[in-house]
Amino acid sequence: MRDITLGQYFPTDSVIHRLDPRVKLILMIVFLVFTFITFNYFALGLIAASILMIVLLSKVPLKMYLKSLKVIIIIVVITSVLNLFYGTGEPIFQWHFIKVTYNGIHNAIFVCVRIVCLLLLSSALTFTTSPTDLTDALERLMKPLKVFHIKVHEIAMMMTIALRFVPTLLEETDKIMAAQKARGADMESGNFLKRIQALVPVLVPLFVSAFRRAYELATAMECRCYQGGEGRTRMKQLHIQKRDVISLIVSGLMIAGIVLCNIFLPSVR
Repeated sequence: MRDITLGQYFPTDSVIHRLDPRVKLILMIVFLVFTFITFNYFALGLIAASILMIVLLSKVPLKMYLKSLKVIIIIVVITSVLNLFYGTGEPIFQWHFIKVTYNGIHNAIFVCVRIVCLLLLSSALTFTTSPTDLTDALERLMKPLKVFHIKVHEIAMMMTIALRFVPTLLEETDKIMAAQKARGADMESGNFLKRIQALVPVLVPLFVSAFRRAYELATAMECRCYQGGEGRTRMKQLHIQKRDVISLIVSGLMIAGIVLCNIFLPSVR
């Protein structure tokens, strides 16, 4: 539980921290899209290099990113191994119905790198953007949806609150599990079904705590006369700065290079 870093904000002074949150959200979406529509190693290498540069410029300790990777490493390995055996073409190794092909190896590598890039990029966003800035950015980017009478502010608020409370609930889960173990609960022995049953004494108080926190948060918002987004003003206004323009230009050049690699270089599929 302590290794899950989703939703955590790491305050420090870096170029990535100072960027406009709207720019960070747009660039994250663009890079994620290109990560999953890239089918040669040159383009994938450019994406991986770009994300690595973002990670280094964020000045967030690498151990924080490694913690986020540690949580899903088993999922990455299982997914890569499954893709290894589902490639088409001439097999380079075959044992009964199990066969490994060059396409399967390529698929396994691409899946592994894509998942790692996805996690690193999303972690970099939450590490370098406070929940308040993230709410403002989401609301500003979804502002055109107001034409369809969609409550943009409320949606952005709910998404940010959910993201904000992920670390809190994980910490609460860790405390409850430690308390249950101190009372003699055995959560590590037995088969899979018994381990699931052992989690019931953890899930019940966790849900009770979550509902209590939600009720307290709703009461606090009502006491502050929160009535939604209509007529609300902001203490901190978002403005595009010179550094945001430079980051967009640099990212645009990287994306242009990725597109050229996809067009002119052969695909491994």
